[in-house]
Amino acid sequence: MIWESLRELITPTTAAYALAAIGLNVHFGLTGLLNFGQAGFVAVGAYGFAVSVMTFGLSAPLAIVVALLLAVVYALLLGVPTLRLRADYLAIVTIASAEIIRFALNSSAFATWTGGANGLYNEYSDWLKGSNPLPSGLLSLGPWTFTANDLWIAVVDWVVVLLVAGGIRLLVRSPWGRVLKGIREDEHAMLSLGKNVNLYKLQALVLGGVIGAAAGILYVQPTSVQPFDFATRMTFNMYTMLILGGAATVFGPILGSMIFWVVMSVTDQLVSLGVDAGLLHDVTQGSQLRFVLVGVALVLLVVFRPQGILGNRTELSFDAK
Repeated sequence: MIWESLRELITPTTAAYALAAIGLNVHFGLTGLLNFGQAGFVAVGAYGFAVSVMTFGLSAPLAIVVALLLAVVYALLLGVPTLRLRADYLAIVTIASAEIIRFALNSSAFATWTGGANGLYNEYSDWLKGSNPLPSGLLSLGPWTFTANDLWIAVVDWVVVLLVAGGIRLLVRSPWGRVLKGIREDEHAMLSLGKNVNLYKLQALVLGGVIGAAAGILYVQPTSVQPFDFATRMTFNMYTMLILGGAATVFGPILGSMIFWVVMSVTDQLVSLGVDAGLLHDVTQGSQLRFVLVGVALVLLVVFRPQGILGNRTELSFDAK
């Protein structure tokens, strides 16, 4: 059971969530923007890519560019009128905007392009599967077995995650990154130093949103695009990963994503054992229980180690003043 759960360490889903959490880290961990709508950016990237390929017949590279540009436009539309708001109001606006996007994608009014509630199926991933250099069939990687396409997608996803993490590491150490941290700690001090705080916030929102859109592109490669995947729970899962690994750290979101999905897999198997043993009534009841267990673990983490596993308590914690 444990070995099968550890397979989640390298799956494409874990990689996509890690990349989305890196984008959220640019917003929350580095800049202090309380964005509760990162799932909206992920949806823009996923649907922007899939619709560009399947409906408009664009090539995959061009579709990626279109999806990322849509994320830039969405970030500008979201950020320009709202970044002057207090953190709690910004949270309300971002979560509402993400829900607007999800309901629009789920609506039958746009079903010609988005597939409505049925979503879109993954003919759009043929470009990635067609470039697969691995031999066809089932492949073993340690104790785990993958199909050639699944393993190739996982390799591509993790390469993208590591490249983006390396780029963020360079940005964090740059003057631009130090200004973002200054805004997070005391934006009035940055204003007194002559920094255009709203412009820096907007830049951070755009950068984190584009990374989130790239995560959406990765997320849908091995599977279909479904609107219910981009519910508010997706953003809350990202916050769990970010807090678990350590906000304001470069590799914290990656570690948090790995641990989160391993824990989810372990609890899922424990629930199945509980149902088989008659301790739980059905799988649906057990599925809700695993989220309760993850929530309790998160509460304990915030209480006893608020900076996360890799975080620095002196730099960022929930009880910092």
